Amino acid sequence: MKYNLKKITKKNFRRYGWVIACPCAKPKDKSKSHFCIVRSENAKTGWRIAYLLLREKAVGRMERHPDTFESFEPMSGKSLICVARKKDAADITWFFLDKPVILNKGVWHGLLTRTPESEIKITENAKVGCVYWPLAKALAPK
Repeated sequence: MKYNLKKITKKNFRRYGWVIACPCAKPKDKSKSHFCIVRSENAKTGWRIAYLLLREKAVGRMERHPDTFESFEPMSGKSLICVARKKDAADITWFFLDKPVILNKGVWHGLLTRTPESEIKITENAKVGCVYWPLAKALAPK
């Protein structure tokens, strides 16, 4: 059998699903990141897929989600993720975000880009409770 291979585009894939890309207008301020929801299901107990256009070069605050796992899936650019199990700057560990990862519930985390911008796909519960930890000083490893 001969197959007709096609390149995926929003138009030709629409009958089967969605192309994951940032659906929102990019902000003009090149120093600001932008987060938008791509698709969600059942706002009470379901999930959502989001897209993060990351432009921060340092992490000024950490956040955690006590009730949901969260995936970070790099799409473009070079990013770092910092994580900590407890609210203690000495507990922060940095990783190159060069593979998709899933964070456990309640893990403190922050992201930065090493390129002008990075794009990251995020999957999490539809309802996300956030707890923030403002850092005394913005962090960026050398």
